[in-house]
Amino acid sequence: MTIIQIVMVAFILLEFSNILAMYFSPGSKKANAVGVFTAWEKSKQDPEVHDFVKYLVNWIAGTKLIFILLLIVIIFFADPVTQRISLVALMVATATFYWRLFPLIRKMDGQGQIEPKNYSLVLGGMIAVFIAVFLIAVLV
Repeated sequence: MTIIQIVMVAFILLEFSNILAMYFSPGSKKANAVGVFTAWEKSKQDPEVHDFVKYLVNWIAGTKLIFILLLIVIIFFADPVTQRISLVALMVATATFYWRLFPLIRKMDGQGQIEPKNYSLVLGGMIAVFIAVFLIAVLV
């Protein structure tokens, strides 16, 4: 197994834990589920809003599932060049977190809407590490 395949497998396992959390325990504060957002519990007060939030959570989980299944196909059937290019694409896609999501979660964190406090920094750091690992694997 190549370093690129190992990195992809590690990413798949991490994302799969997130998918399981979102499908089966969305209110959890583990595995990057949405329980860290105080709005999750608040949304339960309005069934229409909560159904919409649950729809979005399941939509995200489904989208992540598509990505990891495609990565599995790439790991087993793509040649090394395609695997390397796929990892670059994954790196770019993951980096988009800093465009819209990170500023928003930082704002919510600053307003006390995220529990535990400063979770946005932990998440931002974790994603930066992923991007760095993807980059290292591409360059090795």
